[in-house]
Amino acid sequence: MKNIVILISGRGSNMEAIVRACASEGWNARIAAVVSNRPDAAGLAFAKGHGIAATVVDHKAFEDRLAFDAELANVIESFAPDVVVLAGFMRILSPAFVTRFERRMVNIHPSLLPSFTGLHTHRRAIEAGCKLAGTTVHFVTAQLDHGPIIAQAVVPVLPRDTEDTLAARVLSREHVIYPRAVRWLVEGLLREENGVITHAAGETQLLV
Repeated sequence: MKNIVILISGRGSNMEAIVRACASEGWNARIAAVVSNRPDAAGLAFAKGHGIAATVVDHKAFEDRLAFDAELANVIESFAPDVVVLAGFMRILSPAFVTRFERRMVNIHPSLLPSFTGLHTHRRAIEAGCKLAGTTVHFVTAQLDHGPIIAQAVVPVLPRDTEDTLAARVLSREHVIYPRAVRWLVEGLLREENGVITHAAGETQLLV
């Protein structure tokens, strides 16, 4: 059985979606731990309520990013992770940390990468006049919001959209596509060639 460790900084709604999918779909995996860099993260209560180890590594307790990353990595490793999932984890991770979990660590970003990396993705998509927006699940690399793409979901940008309405529409797709992508990784169904990820059985990697 594979061990999944999920990192959060807040409510962790994607974490909730993954926990529920793992249980309802009978994955050959378990959520071994939920780890947060913030002791007040609301998602910790959800994890505890579902019998999942909930741990805090408070970034404010460390003098620099490298010290925090080293302790965070040690805590994650204590749960023998096969997969590490960033689910609203709002810390930039060092290259050494990323290398330690290379091709075991995934992230979801609320845009159709490689467009709109970084923050304020929905505002920027609206301001650019995009007719489509969406979300991307990708392997984590040292370059922020880059890395081989595992799956994407697309939603329309409507004429009266605000940041909030577009964000809500994208988030609803995140809750579908992220558990699906994590399941593929758990099941060993992803293949990589020349930096491009495909599904071994040809399952679609695009949700429209």
